[in-house]
Amino acid sequence: MSQTNARVVRRFVEALVSGRGDDHWQLVLADLDSDVAVEDLDISLDTERYRGYAEFLSWIADWSESWGSWRIEGVEVRPAGEGRLIALFLMLVEGRGSGIELSRKDAMVFTLREGKIAGIVYYNDQRQALTAVGLAE
Repeated sequence: MSQTNARVVRRFVEALVSGRGDDHWQLVLADLDSDVAVEDLDISLDTERYRGYAEFLSWIADWSESWGSWRIEGVEVRPAGEGRLIALFLMLVEGRGSGIELSRKDAMVFTLREGKIAGIVYYNDQRQALTAVGLAE
């Protein structure tokens, strides 16, 4: 696993943990390829796809607005093939309006190109993510 790529992914996940608002996310754009593609297998039953900086920020807004509050714990970053890394973490959320608390083991698979994040696939099931990258345990 390239140390540079691992640093980029860790910086992104740290921003996800601490970030709120567009000003914060503008700092993250420097680590993204201008044509970054995001596939979110969590937002709806169908895969949601976002491409480019503006749609990345829309994804963050959609994702953040889904919850009354949320936090991520226990982040682990692993290599997942050439130019890919997987981030595994515990997602703790409270439903907006309902107040229902939920915890689950989520994951993101990152594809990096020339030190920038070119693709992100968000999974709400770590086993599914690990299987998708050939690391099923």
